[in-house]
Amino acid sequence: MGRIHYGGLGEPIHIEDRALSHLKIVIATKLRRQESFTLSWVHSDGDPEGRSTIWFHPSIPLRFVFDAKDGPQLNSQWIERLMHSANSTGGITLVDEMIDTPEPT
Repeated sequence: MGRIHYGGLGEPIHIEDRALSHLKIVIATKLRRQESFTLSWVHSDGDPEGRSTIWFHPSIPLRFVFDAKDGPQLNSQWIERLMHSANSTGGITLVDEMIDTPEPT
């Protein structure tokens, strides 16, 4: 389980390593462009039920921490879906990964 340490938040945000690896690409791209945006997610099992949203701004300190030593192979379609939501008025919504599977023959 990875973590985002953001600004003055006392507790880190817990996100599964694979999802966080993809999210990091989108967040870094937006912040590198000096763009502010929101990130929304449904709370993980073990956390109080509900959802959260935070505001990302390039001037606020940010750190990604991963449990896994090596990063996963990235899914470009998932990154595109996350980037599309990042560019919407609602900001990034952490969506599940969709994996294209070949049609049975």
